[in-house]
Amino acid sequence: MTFTTIVLLIVVGLVAGFLSGLIGIGGGIIIVPALVVFLGFTQKAAQGTSLGILLLPVGILAVLQYYKQGYINVNYILIVAAAFVVGGLFGSKLALSISDEKMKKVFAVILMLIAIKMLFFEKSGGPKPTESTKIQQSQAQSMED
Repeated sequence: MTFTTIVLLIVVGLVAGFLSGLIGIGGGIIIVPALVVFLGFTQKAAQGTSLGILLLPVGILAVLQYYKQGYINVNYILIVAAAFVVGGLFGSKLALSISDEKMKKVFAVILMLIAIKMLFFEKSGGPKPTESTKIQQSQAQSMED
């Protein structure tokens, strides 16, 4: 691994981490394209690397900040995480059966559809801190005291 590669990987990680904390994105939207464009990864190698990063608790400090403000519902996280495991299994099997060129196009189309929906069809607002999250926080804080 060259010095340039190490520097590029660090920059990708810093940018993805910053954007993850700022607006909740990172892996698929930042890391995968950056690995393909700047480091010459194949689409599948970039996706695999991005998924490998998910195995580590890389977002824990950002999660704690959102949790402290009441924007995390642990029950929702557990349900989505369990479904993510199953979806990840089937999605990876499908991705690995498709050519790298087709996979790159599928990836790009999905990003464009998400962008169009967010730009033109998204309603403002969204979930506020939930009562259950506030209860969880007060219990956590009382345990710390």
